[in-house]
Amino acid sequence: MLAPLRYAPFRYLCAGRLVNALGNTVAPIALAFAVLDLTGSVGDLGLVVGARSLMNVLFVLFGGVVADRIPRRLVLVGSNMLGAFTQAAVAALVLTGTATIPLLLVLAGANGIVSALAQPASAALAPQTVPPELIQPASAITRLGMNAGMIGGAVFGGILVAAVGPGWGLAVDALAFAVAAAAFAGVRVALPEGTTTGTSIVVDLREGWTAFTARTWVWVVVLGFMVLNAALVGGVNVLGPAIADETIGRSAWGMVLAAETVGMIIGGLIALQIRVRRLLLLGVACMFAESFLLMGLALAPNFVVLLTAGAAVGIAVAQFAVAWETSIAQHIPADRLARVYSYDMLGSFIAIPIGQVAVGPIAAAIGTRDTLLILAALVVLSVLGMLASQDVRRLNVIAAARRADATQVTSPGGEAIDSPANTRDESATRA
Repeated sequence: MLAPLRYAPFRYLCAGRLVNALGNTVAPIALAFAVLDLTGSVGDLGLVVGARSLMNVLFVLFGGVVADRIPRRLVLVGSNMLGAFTQAAVAALVLTGTATIPLLLVLAGANGIVSALAQPASAALAPQTVPPELIQPASAITRLGMNAGMIGGAVFGGILVAAVGPGWGLAVDALAFAVAAAAFAGVRVALPEGTTTGTSIVVDLREGWTAFTARTWVWVVVLGFMVLNAALVGGVNVLGPAIADETIGRSAWGMVLAAETVGMIIGGLIALQIRVRRLLLLGVACMFAESFLLMGLALAPNFVVLLTAGAAVGIAVAQFAVAWETSIAQHIPADRLARVYSYDMLGSFIAIPIGQVAVGPIAAAIGTRDTLLILAALVVLSVLGMLASQDVRRLNVIAAARRADATQVTSPGGEAIDSPANTRDESATRA
């Protein structure tokens, strides 16, 4: 189960993603309360976080093209250094009392562009760091590390914001970006076979779109998460902090988010040992649990209920994340992997700004409780829609010897070695 840790590039990648997770868990807590302290408006909070999500959506396809053209390590190092700069600027504004909503909107948008460059590269780089047969445990270990960082970030973020204010939480995120950039510099792997640099961006995007749409299970799940993510961010990230301010308090809200990441660690340990053929079916079915926290906020916003719901959500999320990453890595050619991930992210994230911006006015019009119940219902309906697809229900985990992508992996010491040949039966993608 721990065999992926023998590979140096994988260890560096895990370290960078762990530090990113820690900083990026502190940041939303700090930013949310910074905006609430500044104006007290949930609508303003929705605008700020929505600006980041919008720019992420607009630039994520470009990020996928870049990550399939040049070494993904360089993309991660550069984007994390830019992230350190943007978050340091936000922290300075908040700490000096000079922050305004327009300035926060601009910097949140810049940080969204940085994230759009990093995400496809980070996701697509992971299969290059271990041999094919270790992709599932590698995904589980990566998730365990990221979840450990999220636990520390959620607890530390809640305490830090309550004790000394949100500006210091944003400063911690800026430092985390810089440390992660140093870790990603150690992920030295060869470019995947088939990588081209002479084609136009339009051609690259078309190739990625073809690989994305050719597999029904991919776009069905992405459509489902388009709805699911919009409902979750609106309910948990925007309405959640406002409800916490009125009920359990800011530190307790940080503990609820930490409970979710504890659940993710438990789920990651389970995923390390699960061996089922229809891994994606299991992962998607677990997403019913995403409605628990929304219903808890609506019906019983007390610490015990929310803590329990958060833990259950975390276990479910870990199962899906490992199932999805394993399925994508096994079925998509390595030289198109970042572009497929970019279309995945575009579809999954495109409705998030709408959810973030719209949830405040909707809650003001019909009430917070009813809004949260509607969002929980949307989560359940989106999961049912994904499970209605026969391709989602029947997709099998492919044996390592039948993987689609002829990629480069590295030995434990970091030197490049060849992966198995491209011997996958194409019909297996829809089995």
